[in-house]
Amino acid sequence: MSQFAGSLTRHPARVSFFWFAGTILLGMVLLTLPICRGTRSVEKHQPISWLDAAFTSTSAVCVTGLTVRSTGHDYSFTGQLIIAALIQVGGIGIMTVTTFVSFTFGARESLRQRAIISETLGAGSQADIRWVLRGVLLATLAVEAVGAAILAVNFAWRYGLPWDSALWHGAFHSVAAFCNAGFGLEDDNLMRYQHDPIVNFTIAIEIILGGIGFPVILDWHRQRVHPVGERWGHLLLHSKLMLLGTALLLLLGMLAFLVLEWDGALAGKPLAQKLMTSLFESTTPRTAGFNTVDYAKLTDATLFVTMLLMLIGAGPCSTGGGFKVSTFMVLACRAWSTFQGFGKVHVFRRSITHQIVERAVATALLFSIIASIGLLLLLTIEQSAGPNNNGDSGFRDMAFECVSALGTVGLSTGMTTKLSSLGRLIIILLMFLGRLGPLTVFVALARSERDRKIEFAAEEPLVG
Repeated sequence: MSQFAGSLTRHPARVSFFWFAGTILLGMVLLTLPICRGTRSVEKHQPISWLDAAFTSTSAVCVTGLTVRSTGHDYSFTGQLIIAALIQVGGIGIMTVTTFVSFTFGARESLRQRAIISETLGAGSQADIRWVLRGVLLATLAVEAVGAAILAVNFAWRYGLPWDSALWHGAFHSVAAFCNAGFGLEDDNLMRYQHDPIVNFTIAIEIILGGIGFPVILDWHRQRVHPVGERWGHLLLHSKLMLLGTALLLLLGMLAFLVLEWDGALAGKPLAQKLMTSLFESTTPRTAGFNTVDYAKLTDATLFVTMLLMLIGAGPCSTGGGFKVSTFMVLACRAWSTFQGFGKVHVFRRSITHQIVERAVATALLFSIIASIGLLLLLTIEQSAGPNNNGDSGFRDMAFECVSALGTVGLSTGMTTKLSSLGRLIIILLMFLGRLGPLTVFVALARSERDRKIEFAAEEPLVG
């Protein structure tokens, strides 16, 4: 046991790997219990299978939102409560429970562990780790509580839901929004609320706050001693890249959706409605997965832009997935510096180290490779299904499904429920890889880093 604990201390990534895997297994077992079966499942004599429970548990813990069973009808209130709990621990667990376990195992190296965890959460090596974890929990609960209250009042007054149902709907959707999980209690997700600005903006704000990452939130909180106009200059480089990148991607995504769907999904709607829908559909690919439009009816161009946004995802140490906004910004800065002829990357009067650039390149490359392999396997496995209802082979829908799973987004064109058992297992694996991050998974499973005793002569292959 001591050897195992020591291994976890030296390799914190393994804590995340086994903690997430264990939580998924626990959720799978709980969701198969008869008490979790909803009214429709009972009426149709369709118990929750092990595969369906595993898919739902993985989607919840990995805060994805892809579903093969109706959350609001195939699961009882107990089942929905378990799903909400899995979403909550999956969304913030990697920053709280996982790090706490790693910290506990590393009691003899507490100072080293304290520094690692504090830096991971963006609190600085001298910060009190208990204050950091308490701040993360309080921020999460505060945002979710406010969001739940706003949504509950809106559901009760505007839609006439009983207060107990309105409170549950508000709480469930608030937790799912902040944790960037696209689970909804209605089969059409949020499409019935497309014209509701309260639902749209409340959910969108929670998605952004959950996806921007706790390091940015903590960094902004630390700058409260400075006037608002001076806080930007005191922020860490990571916070600046995240805030700028998030704003840029939201704006570009909104404009792309508005232009590409002007005569499509947005046809006949007032300008204010078009702008609100475009903003929401630009926000939700930040790995949230909620939708107010039918993605099966969107143009191929819109789906392609959405896939790019889903791959980028949210921020590090956030409740979202993807290969991260900061990674994208580092790659963009590296490309711009190369274009200008500079060997080093300088931005906001700071230098980005070569090691960070290498890690960004490796992360983006791994995501691309895994997405390609997942799509190839899915196409091969589902080929026997033949053309879909639109008369094509389903390449577009399967590509969208793979990217959505790997980016832990949850958006779908309707392919999820049509997948075979083996196809669903592939999506489960993609969701797991996407939530932890390919680099984390590989570090968790790889051998300890070794130094070569021999140095070889350097040679430069041709690239580009």
